[in-house]
Order: sequence, then C-alpha cells, then structure tokens
Amino acid sequence: MFSIGALSRETGVKVPTIRYYEDRGLIDAPLRTAGNQRRYGHAELERLGFIKHARDLGFSIEAIEALIDLQDHPDWSCASANEIAARQLAEVQEKIARLKRLEEELQRITHGPCGDGSSADCYVLASLASHKHCKGEH
Repeated sequence: MFSIGALSRETGVKVPTIRYYEDRGLIDAPLRTAGNQRRYGHAELERLGFIKHARDLGFSIEAIEALIDLQDHPDWSCASANEIAARQLAEVQEKIARLKRLEEELQRITHGPCGDGSSADCYVLASLASHKHCKGEH
C-alpha cells in the first residue's frame, strides 16, 4: 500500500494532481486508514502511470477518460483507441507545422536589415508592429 506522498514520489505526479484525478474518477477513491489517510494499491499505481504517460504524450483528460473506459472493458474494440491516438497525432503534427512556420519567420526577422543600429530603424520591431513585413501566415 502507498500513501499519497509515496504514490506521488513513485510516479512523479504531484499530490494535488492525484487528488484531481480522483475527483475526475480517473483513479478509484483510495482506501482510508483509521486516521483517514489515503492508501493506494498497485492497481492505482499502474493506473496513475498510464495517465501520466498519456499526459506526457499530450492526450487531453477527456481522451484519457475514453482510453481508461476502453481499458476497463477489454472485450471492446481497439478501434476507438486507435482513433483517439490518430487524433492526437494529427494535433501534434499541426503544432509541429505551426512551430516550423514560427521558426522560419523568427529566423527571417532576426536576420533582416538592421538599419543604422538604432531602435527607430530596427527590423525586428517593425516586423512585430506590422504583419506587412511578414513572409506569410504563422
């Protein structure tokens, strides 16, 4: 059995976050000692590890709830899990594409003409003040 502090240390999930996951129903409410301390078993440790890994991969709480529901019903089709993962992949790919556009624009304005070196003629400041200096959408 694990106290909430031990569970936190074991998984790297902060205590308030563990409580939040309990409130959301992502992990079962723990047993309580006579002194009302929470006590978690290995099932909660594994579930919390699952949740943390999913969060590390960027899955939303709602997606994790759906994945846990699938995990709790081993006879259900895996197709839903694949769809959830595919949506997450698409979101990550879109974020990467946006970050690449940002990188290109920042490189462009960083290496733009500097004028006489005064801030009045600063290309970076001019680029931030008006999108007309931008190469494209970012």
